[in-house]
Amino acid sequence: MDGLEFYIFEGELWCKSDDGKNQVVDESQTELIKSVLEEIRECYPDAYKALTKEYQKSSLNVPYYQYLIVRRFCKCNFGKLDGTKSDIDRTGRFNFEKVECPLRGECRFEGVVCSPKFNSKLSEAELRVMKLIYQGASKEEIAERLYLSPNTIKNHIKSAYLKLGIHEKSDFIRYANENNLFNN
Repeated sequence: MDGLEFYIFEGELWCKSDDGKNQVVDESQTELIKSVLEEIRECYPDAYKALTKEYQKSSLNVPYYQYLIVRRFCKCNFGKLDGTKSDIDRTGRFNFEKVECPLRGECRFEGVVCSPKFNSKLSEAELRVMKLIYQGASKEEIAERLYLSPNTIKNHIKSAYLKLGIHEKSDFIRYANENNLFNN
């Protein structure tokens, strides 16, 4: 997937690719929609679940149903045309924007669809440990704070690294920053 920039123009969702091509996004762009939908399902399962439920009445018309899910996700997270970063880069990573929304603070999808939580594939226990690693705590400090043995902390870190396919703390810090793991 090329780098993509999504934006709203005259109420429609548009997409601009790295090659400068602009197009209205509708249900006919099945490849684009399927690739974005796959990322939403994999990386933002709570958003995917909420949107599939929201648009379930349209589920018999699969291309339209998938389009509705992707359109809503994009409108909530990539609404402006800007030149800073692609909304979806060449690696498929999402770069969210703070989208102006008249329902900010009232919407039941805020924090679920809008600015969704990234699915890191780590357990809650691993996330607790890795958040403290991210904040700069030592293994001993983490063990003391969480009332766990240093060996348990070491095992959580080893398990997290294995799940994420990384090998050291700097790799984890980069991963956490790139995916806004602790910044939501």
